[in-house]
Amino acid sequence: MPIFFFVVLLVMMDQLSKFFVVSFLKGQSPYILIDGFLSFYYIENRGAAFGILQNSQLLFSIITIVVLLGLMIYLIKNYKSSSLSTKISLTLIIAGAIGNFIDRLRLKYVIDFISFRMFGHDFAVFNLADSFIVIGTIIVMILVILHENPKRKKNE
Repeated sequence: MPIFFFVVLLVMMDQLSKFFVVSFLKGQSPYILIDGFLSFYYIENRGAAFGILQNSQLLFSIITIVVLLGLMIYLIKNYKSSSLSTKISLTLIIAGAIGNFIDRLRLKYVIDFISFRMFGHDFAVFNLADSFIVIGTIIVMILVILHENPKRKKNE
């Protein structure tokens, strides 16, 4: 399954980026890539999105395992009938979840490092795995919104 290799590649990209962040930014000042817009920081996130639910590792582990199993079972069962967009979106979500799960198991926190500032406001610091999850979720939402609903068609 080519999707498996895509997951492995994305997880490796995520983990490699975190390795470099630890190697070059841990204990250092932020690296400003574009002044006032994009910086790289070393942050240890012990919570979920935006740092909520700090130190709830067991809860995050259970949720991650359940979501991963559900997505992988769905993808395996529906692989042939799924569109390329569906396969890509679920692969992104799976890879992102695995990337952050590796951090939680290994370190008990997730390494975040990408910081954006837009319109004078700081956005949450995140990592590549978070980006994969968000992009995959946006694709799923678009697919759900734009997909013709067979049940709705029957009623018309």
